[in-house]
Amino acid sequence: MGGLIAHLGPAGTYAETVAIAWAQHLSDRTGETWQLRPYPSIAQTLNAVVSQQTQIAVVPVENSIEGSVTMTLDTLWQLDTLQVQQALVLPIAHALISQAPDLATIEYVYSHPQALAQCQGWLGSKLPDVKTIATNSTVEALEHLDPQAPTAAIASRRAAELYNLPILAHPINDRPDNCTRFWVMGLESSLTGTHTSLAFSLPKNTPGALVTALQIFAKRQLNMSRIESRPTKRSLGEYLFFIDLETGADPESVQRALEELKSCTETLKIFGSYSVAAVDEPTSLPL
Repeated sequence: MGGLIAHLGPAGTYAETVAIAWAQHLSDRTGETWQLRPYPSIAQTLNAVVSQQTQIAVVPVENSIEGSVTMTLDTLWQLDTLQVQQALVLPIAHALISQAPDLATIEYVYSHPQALAQCQGWLGSKLPDVKTIATNSTVEALEHLDPQAPTAAIASRRAAELYNLPILAHPINDRPDNCTRFWVMGLESSLTGTHTSLAFSLPKNTPGALVTALQIFAKRQLNMSRIESRPTKRSLGEYLFFIDLETGADPESVQRALEELKSCTETLKIFGSYSVAAVDEPTSLPL
């Protein structure tokens, strides 16, 4: 029967590349056809699963250079039913796309804030006087290109080819090992995995409150691969904490840790256990 996979659109985004790979994987595994449905924002992408417009959402969660994708974290905290089914890591190679005759004529560069940040060194060296303008996605930036305007966009080489636009430079990201981790989200949880993700808020801002929570993992020798704080948006100085554990949720030590964590947190959300795989091409997914 298959279903629908939501992703940040329009066609040509890095999220779509990962969604294509996951759709191909599901098709190979089940023989069913999965179709992609683009959404204009990460929040709408995730809410598409909650409202059952789609069965799955693919969203970026962390970049190796710029860190966490805050829109993904903030939206997940607001939702209660989504579970991580798989983590997929995609190498990122940005291109400068423009209909301008050369670099010297470019005055404005459009792209998603993460892409702009990942290329800030290159921009500072090659285009030190340009004005950068943020868009909702790297592909949305292409809408601002005009042969008569001094504009450029940062997006993938695939996006340039898809929309038949010229590439002036590639790759332009500051680090060659740039990669982004995506989460495949659904209403059903993965049964097993190598990582477990969760988030919690503390009952009150008192000395040692966070240490008390973290010691629960330390005393059981459960390693954290990531910890990230985000404001609760209720009061200045109040934070949420997002944590990735390098273990599945099945072991007894993990279950006991999560039970103990409930007693010293205000709200605890378990996003599930999952495995991590690399994505090189849309048709290649080694799982």
